[in-house]
Amino acid sequence: SLRLAGGRSRCEGRVELEKHGTWGTVCDDGWDIPDGHVVCRQLRCGHAVRAPGSAAFGRGHGPILRDELGCGGHERHLWECPAAPEHDCSHKEDAGVVCSEHQEWRLSGGRDGCAGRLEVFFRSTWSTVCDSSWYRLESAVLCRSLGCGDPLRQLSFGHTLPGKMLYDCGSLQPSLASCRWTFNKSAPCHQSRAVGVVCNGTGC
Repeated sequence: SLRLAGGRSRCEGRVELEKHGTWGTVCDDGWDIPDGHVVCRQLRCGHAVRAPGSAAFGRGHGPILRDELGCGGHERHLWECPAAPEHDCSHKEDAGVVCSEHQEWRLSGGRDGCAGRLEVFFRSTWSTVCDSSWYRLESAVLCRSLGCGDPLRQLSFGHTLPGKMLYDCGSLQPSLASCRWTFNKSAPCHQSRAVGVVCNGTGC
């Protein structure tokens, strides 16, 4: 098994592997983009856009299961990549990856990070979010995931960024990435405005 931990979505974080029921980490010695590609593809998260080391997503726990990984980038599983038989690492060297399907969010133009126009970073670009299916539930998911409490009100803006994202949550999910979403589909965003949110964790 393979997972990413400590990131803002399931497609970003510290690389963790499971062996005999115990989760462990990967050392950043020799860690690079081709190694990250294997992780991202295995998790159906696209391809690697960054492969940070030095415990960029926090220090893990448990055994360090791989060191000096030498993936070509085409392997189906990380276990198939050649690696050193022993390691000389500590958890301050835990490897991480940011995959192309990772999403992160910000509220911009408000007094602080808990109010403003909603913008999403996805596939290497910042985009706005359509209000066609955006209701209080979606606002609640966003505010909580940003550590900004609960939604106070919704705002409306124009679309001025290259892409458009649409979210439809259905239930209170841990983040918008866990909801149903579509990217750059014109029909559902037709005549939409760009979503803005004020959360009650804001200073205004």
